[in-house]
Amino acid sequence: MAIIRIYAGPDGKSHFEDIQPKFEPRGDQSESAELIPGSGIVIRRFDAKRSNPWHHAPGRAAVFTLTGAVDIEIGDGTVRRLGPGDILIAEDLTGQGHVTREVGPEPRVSIFVPLR
Repeated sequence: MAIIRIYAGPDGKSHFEDIQPKFEPRGDQSESAELIPGSGIVIRRFDAKRSNPWHHAPGRAAVFTLTGAVDIEIGDGTVRRLGPGDILIAEDLTGQGHVTREVGPEPRVSIFVPLR
C-alpha cells in the first residue's frame, strides 16, 4: 500500500512525497497511525485473527476498508462482511454496540475519518 502526498514546492512546481505511517501498537492486536497530523484521520492495521467483543464506536466515523476483511455482528445477530472498497458509517455510540471479527488470512487495514 502506497501513501503519496502531492504538494507545491518553493520552486512553484508540484512534487511527490512518499509517506510511511508510524504505526503504534494499541494493545488490542491492532496498531494505528495518524494519517495527516492534527486531522483525526487514522489508519489502523488489525491482526488477521483479532476479534473484539461487544463495543461501541469510539466516535462517529466513516471507516474505509483498504485490505483484508472483517465480519461485524449487530444486536439482532445479523453479520455483514466488509472488504476492500467497503465503507462503514459507524454511529453506534450508545446501546449494545457491535462485535468485530477479522477474517484473515491477511491483516485488515482501514482508514477512520471522523464525522461531525
